[in-house]
Amino acid sequence: MEFNHADLFEGLADAIGERVAVVCGDRRLTFAELDAHANRLAHHLLDAGVTAGQHVGIQLYNGVEYVAGLLAALKIRAVPINVNYRYVEAELAYLYDDSDIVALLYDVEFDDRVAAVAPGCPALRHLIAVGGESAVAGAVPYEEALAGQPETRGFEPRSGQEVYIIYTGGTTGMPKGVMWRTEDLFMGFGGGNVGGEPHTRPEQVIETARANGPLIMMAVAPLMHGAAQMGTFVGWWMGATMVYVRRFDPVEVLRVIERERVFTATITGDAMARPLADEIAKGGHDLSSLFVLSSTGAILSGTVRDRLQSLLPNTMIIDSFGSTESGYTASALPGSSPESGLKYQPTPAVRLAVLNEKLRPVAPGSGEIGTIAKSGHIAYAYYKDPDKTARTFVTDPDGVHWLLTGDLAQVEEDGTITVFGRGSQCINTGGEKVFPEEVEAVLKGHPSVFDAVVTGIPDARWGSRVAAVVQPTPGTTPTQADLDAHCRSRLSGYKVPRTYAFVDELVRSPSGKADYRWAAQTAQAARHDQPTSQAAET
Repeated sequence: MEFNHADLFEGLADAIGERVAVVCGDRRLTFAELDAHANRLAHHLLDAGVTAGQHVGIQLYNGVEYVAGLLAALKIRAVPINVNYRYVEAELAYLYDDSDIVALLYDVEFDDRVAAVAPGCPALRHLIAVGGESAVAGAVPYEEALAGQPETRGFEPRSGQEVYIIYTGGTTGMPKGVMWRTEDLFMGFGGGNVGGEPHTRPEQVIETARANGPLIMMAVAPLMHGAAQMGTFVGWWMGATMVYVRRFDPVEVLRVIERERVFTATITGDAMARPLADEIAKGGHDLSSLFVLSSTGAILSGTVRDRLQSLLPNTMIIDSFGSTESGYTASALPGSSPESGLKYQPTPAVRLAVLNEKLRPVAPGSGEIGTIAKSGHIAYAYYKDPDKTARTFVTDPDGVHWLLTGDLAQVEEDGTITVFGRGSQCINTGGEKVFPEEVEAVLKGHPSVFDAVVTGIPDARWGSRVAAVVQPTPGTTPTQADLDAHCRSRLSGYKVPRTYAFVDELVRSPSGKADYRWAAQTAQAARHDQPTSQAAET
């Protein structure tokens, strides 16, 4: 057995095969049943000519087929590729081509898009349609693909050096495939410390899962995101049953938590937390089983987190740092938030540093701002992008290999790290640096602001001015004066937005991240030509 996700899952299927592994809707499969299901799909992929190292796209909503697709690809040493189901044709054409997928599992709801794009991708030669008959020429229905295939294994040996790729969407530009070796992926996303003790042998994972009692965990986010995929595997390493909803709906999420007696649930930032809080506030749901609610992939604003905590007083709310490239990094210290100052305390288990431009650690208490970097178990490259790889994965003068996360921070005298935000989005206004995340969090603390994106737009005097694009809370009509007063009571004057654009709905990327290009264009279009008041300049 290796630190390979397929090896480890098969070990679980042999050790705790009778335990339920996955629940979605009315479908429940044990570890043994899911293993047999994935084996059948893996044999079909082999029969279709998919070989080790080739890429298999998965364009599905949450469900048994998604986790089976991940496992089936890994079992034959192929590489699963997450395809964002929100992508339109142009984005799909880019991703199909950039990722070099040779096979694709897709939900029949996406027939039109797949039919329009797949014929233009010569490498994509095999299609498997999930959920019924597909109108796409040549697509094999999922159940037909599994029919007659053996439930047994018989696959080639694997290693911890097999490749796992997660496509991540950025705030600008097209997504990039982040490349991991499976052993690093296992360790980097917390698998090496499940149960509290470092795992030095793969067999220890199986022993831990067997020793743990039944545990119910829920990945609320779509499996097309790396955080949900890794949350699934970490849950399995704990011997847990993983629960999903097919698509995010706050009412359904709470119903499932109540029905399945979910112990811990993982969400992604305010985008999920706000509607969940609104629904919890209405009452009528027994959430007494929920011990931990964790946000990964996006940090909760303090206002939203505090509201959740007041609604769920017996639930532990956790904010976890990390990225597709870095894996788990740290958890926010109590009381810290983007608007009050985001802080965390590094742990010996995670090799972190804040590096200056010379790739040297900044001195604690110096006030010097550097880039958060991680070493050890990290991704190693971006697929087909050597330039971005060279900029992101660097070697310091002592020969230590680092991932530069892009987050700017400083180290306090006591060793805690204060995080300011992404350097690429930092606004330089008259020589002062403004990090959008802080201003966005403050704006979202106003009751009339449902969502907000802050960006910089050109300014003749200051170089750039802070601008905000705001989506009001339904039924409210906030004014610039309202928001200006709110921000000035919480932010230095130079951080307060000088331009506002009010929109019915914010445009976010298909991965849910803020679209800063769109925000800048929208704010620029809304900018008034009237002179800015003296108060706004101070």
